[in-house]
Amino acid sequence: MNREHHRWYSPSLNRDMQLLVFGHAGAKVIIFPTSKGHFYEWEDRGMMHGALREPLERGWLQAYCVDAIDEESWYARWAHPGGRAYRHHQYFEYLHNEVLQLMRSKNQNPYTMTMGASFGAFHAMGFGLKYPFEINRIIGICGLYDIREFTGGYSDDFVYFNNPMQFVAGEHDGYRLDAMRRQDIVIVVGTGDPQLQWSRDMSGVLWSKGVGNALREWNGWIHDWPYWERVVPTYIFGHD
Repeated sequence: MNREHHRWYSPSLNRDMQLLVFGHAGAKVIIFPTSKGHFYEWEDRGMMHGALREPLERGWLQAYCVDAIDEESWYARWAHPGGRAYRHHQYFEYLHNEVLQLMRSKNQNPYTMTMGASFGAFHAMGFGLKYPFEINRIIGICGLYDIREFTGGYSDDFVYFNNPMQFVAGEHDGYRLDAMRRQDIVIVVGTGDPQLQWSRDMSGVLWSKGVGNALREWNGWIHDWPYWERVVPTYIFGHD
């Protein structure tokens, strides 16, 4: 299996950032780590050589495992929520202006996905819906989708436009809504997970805007890697 490590100084974040690439061809997927996780998490958890091994080796899929800066943004609880939201905005600028550019240079396949579990699902959903013209499929697993849980209810433009529960509800641009309606959006959660209502709420807000999505509720508690090893290959190529 092709594996590449990339590191460069990000002008968007004013710091070095790293990522791993797995696979040599196929549809591209940005994979986000869990809360305060790093770019090597999915590899360390065996997902690249387990749940995703076949599509990566066969050239059906190319994965870009990105780093996160959660400890500098939403988890920096000592900082004002407006500053934390701005740091998250810079992170999405890094993804949009730098990571997507790398992906295009390495792989001409136009189909691009985002995927994440736990807090990674917030990133996957937020980035995918913020850039619906560039992201074709979103897979959110056991996620939080309203960041006001982290801001004590505080909101400003940087919170609002990076919080999918808010900006989708307030979206009135027909072109953007049409682009969202073309996306394949999969929301997976366990019926025993604390994220169950957040997932239902996100699905409901999308449907209220005419944006179809597949809410898949698995029986019981599935907020852990052994369950995600089954979830990921089930939905990586679309909902069932």
